[in-house]
Amino acid sequence: MSAAEPPGDGDDQLLVVIDPLARRTDGESVRIARDVLNAGAHAKICVPDTPEEFARALSRRGNRRPVVIGDDHALLRAVAQLHRERELAEGALSLIPVGAAHALRLAHALGVPAGAVAAARTALDGTVRRLDLLVDDSDGVVLGGLEVPVPPSGGGPSVEPQPPGVSAVWDVCRSLVRSLVRPAGGGGPSGAPVLHRLRVEADGVLLNDLDHPVAGVSMTSHSGGGLADVVVRGPSGETLTAEAKAVTVSGPDFRYRADIQVGGPVRTRTWTVWPGAWGLVLPVTAVDAAA
Repeated sequence: MSAAEPPGDGDDQLLVVIDPLARRTDGESVRIARDVLNAGAHAKICVPDTPEEFARALSRRGNRRPVVIGDDHALLRAVAQLHRERELAEGALSLIPVGAAHALRLAHALGVPAGAVAAARTALDGTVRRLDLLVDDSDGVVLGGLEVPVPPSGGGPSVEPQPPGVSAVWDVCRSLVRSLVRPAGGGGPSGAPVLHRLRVEADGVLLNDLDHPVAGVSMTSHSGGGLADVVVRGPSGETLTAEAKAVTVSGPDFRYRADIQVGGPVRTRTWTVWPGAWGLVLPVTAVDAAA
């Protein structure tokens, strides 16, 4: 990540995109956030009903700085859209977290304040923190961290709980299907970790090969400086750690969890760190503490 910078010149033009689920989950917080933003800036309010309308609103923002009111899914959707347009480096993004607690973990981990008033004031007066981005070879993005393969969750596929009244299209976008990959040897006795045959390379250096089954691999770009932290977990709890600009995982069909989304199955995937690729507006104190 790079040094902090101000989000604007004090006369911000904002594009406020309100996620439909936020309106259904906590309409009062959405109203409060709108009032604070309207009082402090020239804010154009956009209320999309579908993912396509969400994407179009961001694409037509012009010089307005985007502010998303919603949960982790909405944040990921916005960053992914701006990444596809190759415009993440052109400005900064603000998030006002509104949603169920389990759907705001990424936002809070990134330092976005809880509460509509605090988050809206941060969108107006906060400081931009440039953050590294993990980008895979299918152009998917990871903001927080990823796990390979998808960790077991109760022994079978499941879907994270969704609030009632969400349309089918948005349910599909938000569903987190947790499925197990094929184990290396048919599993083990009860209580024993499920092992997986994975080849892991970090900047071309082999960390693990297929003949050494592992419990899993995780990656984050939290350390900044353009390097990902890589952890390979062995069958007995031992770990091998490394830092790398690019990490390739390959093996029998596997799924992976990137932030709150599940990808795959794939047989190989490479993640590359894009240093300081995107900007998130955070409280000045949070940016100073991370500096």
